[in-house]
Order: sequence, then C-alpha cells, then structure tokens
Amino acid sequence: MNLKKPRFWDYKKPNFISYFLWPIAILVKILFVLKSKKKIKFKKIKTICVGNIYIGGTGKTSLAIKINNIFLKNNIKSCFVKKYYKSQVDEQNILKNNGKLFCEKKRDKALNQAIKENYQIAIFDDGLQDNSIDYDINLICFNGNNGIGNGMTIPSGPLRQDLNSLKNYQHIFLNGKIDDYSELEKKALKINPEINIHKSKYVPTNLNEFNINNSYLVFSGIGNHKTFISMLKEYRFKIIKNFEFSDHYNYKDKDLKKITYLAKTLNCKIITTEKDFQRIKNRGYENIKFIKSELKLDNEEKLVKALLDLK
Repeated sequence: MNLKKPRFWDYKKPNFISYFLWPIAILVKILFVLKSKKKIKFKKIKTICVGNIYIGGTGKTSLAIKINNIFLKNNIKSCFVKKYYKSQVDEQNILKNNGKLFCEKKRDKALNQAIKENYQIAIFDDGLQDNSIDYDINLICFNGNNGIGNGMTIPSGPLRQDLNSLKNYQHIFLNGKIDDYSELEKKALKINPEINIHKSKYVPTNLNEFNINNSYLVFSGIGNHKTFISMLKEYRFKIIKNFEFSDHYNYKDKDLKKITYLAKTLNCKIITTEKDFQRIKNRGYENIKFIKSELKLDNEEKLVKALLDLK
C-alpha cells in the first residue's frame, strides 16, 4: 500500500477528525466480519504469520528473515510466502535474497506450491487479516516509536484491527529503538496476561562501507522513516538533511535528480534503506548507497524455543 499516514493517526489521543471518521471505521469492521469465512488449516506444512495490527513499518520482513535464519541453522526446510502486490517488489526481492519465496495473488496458492516442494515451514510476511488461512502461530509486530498511535482503527487511526484482538494471539514483537516500552506492554498484558512479549532493535550490518565522519543526506519511502533515522543517529551518522516519502514510493527520476543535486550542494553523501534501493537500482544513481540492517532480539533463545516447539 502506497501510504503516507496522516499525522493525526499518531497523536497520543484521538482528535476531532478521528471521531468524525469513527462511523466509517465501524462500517469497515462490520464489512470485515461479514467477509469472514471458515479458515483452512494446512496439515502438511506448519505456518507462521508475521503480521501487524498497526499499519506499515513494524518490521515484519526483518522478523521473517530472522525466523528463516533460525530454521536454517537448525536444518529445517523453511520458506517465505507473500501475497503478490506490484507495488511491493522491493520487499519481494529482499525476501528472495534471503531464502526461497513463494509469491502469488492468493496466499493459499503460494502455500500449496511450498507443500509440493516439500517445505516444512512457511513463514508469511503479512497476512494476519487474511480470512482464508488458519495459521499455526501468529507473531504480531509493533514499532516502538509509534506503538498503537491514537489507538483507533482505520480510517480514524492506524490500526488494522482493534487492540483487543491481542487476546487471540501468542506473541508480540516490539521492534525498533525506543526509550520506554512500558505503556504498550501494560496494555498488551492487560488484554492478554499470557502473551509473550519480545523486544528488538535494528542494527546495521554493513557499517564498514561508510565513513561516519562524512555528512549525509538520508531519504526513505518505508513504513517508519523515524526508526531508520534513529538507527543512523545511534551509530553517529551526521545527518544534514532527510526526506520521507510514502511507503513503497515509486521514485521518479526528478525525485532522484533533486536528491542528488541537493546532496552535491550540501557536500553530503547519500544514504537510503535496502528496501528503497531495490526500487532505484540499475537506474544510474551509483552515488546512492544503502544501509543493510537486521533485527537483534533481546532474548533470541525465547523465540528459538517457541519456533522449535512448533516444529
């Protein structure tokens, strides 16, 4: 989804616009329930859904890659499954670079292909709100900087479903560097005292390719630009200017020329994300480099145990 979120979504409390849109949010919930049908349990393969309630920028793809690496280390044949969207080729390419990806317009079709190739585990990057599949385990991602925004559902707020739905899930992940997770933790545990809470942060893996003594112009079109900037600042990058585009933004040459010109004027190097780079590579902008990052969990053994128990 190409979306630049309205600012009021991330206010700490709903404002008048949120309440004005509330009837539409109720209608959206009703339509979702009416479209619900009996979910199918696939017995020939174990399924893991890495999903979110807060829309966009919660670290689903990074967590899916982390999970796949855990299975590979334990000699378990796992793969990625993702619904095909033309606008999400960037994420599809990243998954392909980190494992086997089955990508179709319908997730169950992709899953059946994985079964035919004798995969033991299918890791879904997104799909929590898919009414067709009964997953063996659901992992719900939040971004620490945003939490639940104003706490309301689309279009009144940034939530794809009500926070009370956490009572139906086993694990949540608080991804990204923040100062205090306690508010979201308390809310989650109040809704579901048995839920497992995992915390993580993004760490760059190719710092050796950059000189932090340089000045940098940074841009991204991802779900959470602030988290990307926060990570760079933590590793002492000197950011002179930064630009935020909508998630999965389709960069035009005029955008990239403007960025390149401004960086030259400011005597800056240019950095973007790996996801953004997938959309601009092979277009002649060799001066644009990307930071590659991964999730570092505060207690990886806890996740490993949960995953291997599933197997």
